[in-house]
Amino acid sequence: MSKLNIETWEERFAGDEYIFGTAPNAFVTREAGRLKPGADVLCVADGEGRNSTWLAEQGHRVHAVEATTNAIAKAKALAAERGVEVHHEQVDLEAWDWPVAAYDAVVAIFIQFTDPIGRARMFAQMATALRPGGVLLLEGYGPGQLAYGTGGPKSLDHLYTLDELRTAFPTLRVELLEEYDRELDEGPRHRGMSALVDLVAIAS
Repeated sequence: MSKLNIETWEERFAGDEYIFGTAPNAFVTREAGRLKPGADVLCVADGEGRNSTWLAEQGHRVHAVEATTNAIAKAKALAAERGVEVHHEQVDLEAWDWPVAAYDAVVAIFIQFTDPIGRARMFAQMATALRPGGVLLLEGYGPGQLAYGTGGPKSLDHLYTLDELRTAFPTLRVELLEEYDRELDEGPRHRGMSALVDLVAIAS
């Protein structure tokens, strides 16, 4: 993530309000049963910690990576409030030396901050970070989100399409790939009717 983008997100995450709420993402809670008990989980661009905290509450060992100090401070506070342990690390995902075959699950929710080239590189690294049998849970906005304007990027090339995701993870087995419209209520930044794309894929 560029310095300019990090500064923008630092400003968004400033203050006490959890702009994406403190409850876990609905897709994460729906699909978390695919994770084995006590899984090693990587939460990518975890923001204010709603998903990493909830996954830790389910008994998983969670490594949460995030670029902004303001978001990490909130994530740590949320985990402490809920009485769970999460390993928080500040990283630039576009420059990070991703671990290889280190996780039983990678969770990536609304991480649409990079262009298609950077996204393809990050997707490849997510796949290599999984152990055999590991689960990728990925959710983001599709092109229809531009019309809704209820959250997410304003640029078409930052949005997911089924065609892109169908071929984005050639080393993984796609278990679920769907797009649909749904009302979201995940903090003030993700509220209202939304165009969503979900992917669940398994490492060989």
